[in-house]
Amino acid sequence: MFMYSIIWENGEAMIELFMKPKRAERKPWEMFFIGMIWASVSLALVVFVFGKDSILKEGGGLLVVIFTVICCMPFMYYIIKLEEGKDIEISDSGKLIWEHSRAVQALLWMFMGFIVAFSFWYAIAPEAVGPNFNFQIKTFCAINNPSHFDYCVEQHGIPVGTGQATGSDAVLGIFANNIYVLIFTILFSLAFGAGAMFILVWNASVIAAAIGIFTDKTLSQLPLGLMRYMIHGIPEIGAYFIGALAGGIVSVAVIRKDLKGEGTWRILQDSLLMIIIAIVILILAALMEVYLTPLLF
Repeated sequence: MFMYSIIWENGEAMIELFMKPKRAERKPWEMFFIGMIWASVSLALVVFVFGKDSILKEGGGLLVVIFTVICCMPFMYYIIKLEEGKDIEISDSGKLIWEHSRAVQALLWMFMGFIVAFSFWYAIAPEAVGPNFNFQIKTFCAINNPSHFDYCVEQHGIPVGTGQATGSDAVLGIFANNIYVLIFTILFSLAFGAGAMFILVWNASVIAAAIGIFTDKTLSQLPLGLMRYMIHGIPEIGAYFIGALAGGIVSVAVIRKDLKGEGTWRILQDSLLMIIIAIVILILAALMEVYLTPLLF
């Protein structure tokens, strides 16, 4: 953790020249375009540089995620650092949650930028970009059509559904999977601070691959594909970001030695409240995915 802190402290000047966390909280929509740039640059590196290597191109799906994480990691660290500082300064729980919500909005806009960029390039250049989502397509097929996995992967797409189960069974299954992701997001944040971005960017790339499959790689169908997944996806990802902030705040507090005296309970209480809010949001997102989205698509 000490080494991690020093690395990012030395890089503060550069990231502040590009995007300040405080500015992002004032104008969160700007992070949408930043997210698109980071995702596009990462994808270009994989397609035009590493895609030329016969060995490395087989791991294109992971390389896209890794480069995107590298791009946004400094920003994620500094916004977590900013939120941890608020825990020390603000004692009112309601005001504190409102302040954290501004950071979540900025991160959600950035996440949407990832999805739109990945989906856009996947739709207009499927032959060049598609192979670099190989792991994402396999993940999609494993979830949606495990009994015909090989055929699904070969075709690079299947009709999109919400799964075989319906009603309460589907809600419980989706909620259980989402809680699993939330737990790992929190653990990654606790252990690595901003390290939870790997899980979140990975989810963005899987969603983008699913949108590409749903739209049959047709650009004109992209808005419909985005709506199909974002109705329940936005609250779901919002919950993951809340969990990431909760774990990251504790991690940064340990690094800065702020877990002492009255500040200890205040920080832990705030993180616990954020985790509870994230769980409630995941319950609502599961209900939306099972009962609302199928009515519209």
